[in-house]
Amino acid sequence: MQSIYPKLNEIESEIQGLRALVMGAYQIPKRLVSLKGMGKLLIPEKELDKAIEGAKKSLFKLEGM
Repeated sequence: MQSIYPKLNEIESEIQGLRALVMGAYQIPKRLVSLKGMGKLLIPEKELDKAIEGAKKSLFKLEGM
């Protein structure tokens, strides 16, 4: 019975290594994306700038409370 545990630990270690290898192969590299850049694709730049300014005013207004 005692000889089974080292072999089980070895098998578990190999499975964890394989799992990490497989998960690493399926991960997509992450890139930083500008929120303003994404917004430009969706709405006109002037409208985006106006919305950003409104959000800044709202944010700073909430901080003053």
